[in-house]
Amino acid sequence: MINLYSHGGSGNHGCEAIVRSTIKVLNENSVNVFSHNVDQDVKYGIDDICNLQKDTLRSIQRGSLKWLLSSIQSKITGRIDLKVKYQRKLLFENIHSGDICFSVGGDNYCYAGVEILGAVNYCLRKKHCKTVLWGCSVEPEILNNQQAINDISKFDLITARESISYQALKRINNNTYLIPDSAFALDRIDLPLPNGWKENNTIGVNASPLILSSGNNENIVMEAYRKLIITIIENTDSTIALIPHVVWDNNDDREVLKQLYEEFKDTGRLVLVDDFNCMQLKGYIARCRMFIGARTHATIAAYSSCVPTLVLGYSVKSRGIAKDIFGTDENYVISVQGMKNANLLSEGFLWLLENEKSIKSHLYSMMPDYINRVYNAGTLVKAL
Repeated sequence: MINLYSHGGSGNHGCEAIVRSTIKVLNENSVNVFSHNVDQDVKYGIDDICNLQKDTLRSIQRGSLKWLLSSIQSKITGRIDLKVKYQRKLLFENIHSGDICFSVGGDNYCYAGVEILGAVNYCLRKKHCKTVLWGCSVEPEILNNQQAINDISKFDLITARESISYQALKRINNNTYLIPDSAFALDRIDLPLPNGWKENNTIGVNASPLILSSGNNENIVMEAYRKLIITIIENTDSTIALIPHVVWDNNDDREVLKQLYEEFKDTGRLVLVDDFNCMQLKGYIARCRMFIGARTHATIAAYSSCVPTLVLGYSVKSRGIAKDIFGTDENYVISVQGMKNANLLSEGFLWLLENEKSIKSHLYSMMPDYINRVYNAGTLVKAL
């Protein structure tokens, strides 16, 4: 049985896109998806394509035998696999010996909590499962952590979605392969265009609370978006479509986008796109003339649709994907951490505008082969 875990819920349409495209690439009729938010997945229809299972944390009663055993292990050895085993009981009791288990978080190894991922991997291997780190990006600095090295070295298969992570991971685990993010193969659904959308002349913009908080100065990043909108209005006759891609309660793109919309709606040049599933959002992004985005999977939807794209990035994944597509991340990715000038996003857009035709031509020439490489992962999984 194939199991996907570390899925945070489809309110993050990047997570949804990974699940949908993974099932498509594997071409399996029966896949278990263990979700931290089943209600979101049902809302967006994930339950139609898989066996949806809950993966919710259960508290360990203080003073109980499980609490005592896990506390002793943690204090003596520093390990937390017993604690994780008890907390994630719903996950482990529904996975069996011989199963193949995919960690599908994508960039989970870029953030805090790596020790939890390692404990889950350890518990799955104790159950004699094959483990796969799927479509991942990893900050190379994390691989200075011996605990992370020990964990990552044990995966039976790793597919790195860009070459920076691939080069770092290959030194630790020889079962590592460079495979584009499965979401490059995501299907799209074209819904009717909203009022005000200009066909072939609408520029998509995505912003997020995460990108604001990732910058050294949140005010500069927000001001950069304001200047971007002014620059588009002054230098083109295009409509600007504000497109969300994550709608989690504490991390909702619509909050930032609505603020921008309210500030500029009187220009008559902005359209605020509503929330839809990831295939429908890709349908809107694919019909943009150009795209400026903060969310990785929103930009993947643009790249894979051959839409010239500028990324406001905060981690290795943005730089690595751009380098693999264009040979460089210069002019294609702006680092939010290094943004000390609110004009950078506008300047990046003007460069994109000037080079629009050549970028589009490059994407049309290389993207079909790039997307086809995604399906190589299916062969690697079958070999397990």
